[in-house]
Amino acid sequence: MTIPEDRPPIDPYPLSPYVAWAGKRNRGPILDAFKTLFPASGDVLELATGSGQHINFFAPEFPGLRFQPSDYDTDVFPAIRRNRDEVGNTNVLDPVKIDLTDPSTWPEANNPLYDVIFVINIFQVAPVSIADGIAALAAHALKPGGFVAIYGPFKIDGAYTTASNEEFDKEILAAKVPEWGLKDVRDLEKAASKHGIVLKQRLDLPANNFILVFGRE
Repeated sequence: MTIPEDRPPIDPYPLSPYVAWAGKRNRGPILDAFKTLFPASGDVLELATGSGQHINFFAPEFPGLRFQPSDYDTDVFPAIRRNRDEVGNTNVLDPVKIDLTDPSTWPEANNPLYDVIFVINIFQVAPVSIADGIAALAAHALKPGGFVAIYGPFKIDGAYTTASNEEFDKEILAAKVPEWGLKDVRDLEKAASKHGIVLKQRLDLPANNFILVFGRE
């Protein structure tokens, strides 16, 4: 897909021009942050991989890591594979189906697999209850000392962190789609705490976004 230079209309479909544009815009700062967080070797799971734009951008920078893409929508799997093959990423595995609302699709319980689980830009167009699924999955799929990294724009204690995020939220809410809109960091913390997963670190990134780092208590 050709990535447009100017911002297209908001469209959360993972193969849309908007998602491609937003992904290119934010992937560099996310990579810089991940370089300070990721281990030198091990296994990494991306949730809601979409087209594979991010995972295939990150993977060459971490040759000691194995990257597992996943999504609930199997229609995006060919795009993930195509993006992987175009850049020759031998450390990106074939995608697997993970639906965060359906535990039967998750990795087997009591079999810690991953040093890192990450997810990018889903909460503005997904219910906060998805945090419940992420935390529950993390509670049994993270290796000891592993963590979850969640990237995106958020409110804190019910307040917008910038005027531009408030405008962005108004734009999303104007679509009148249930569950769309910026979520509050405290609501994610509350959902995660039920599974023994707590917020360890909050990193400020450009464009008024955050990386929220969660781990076991």
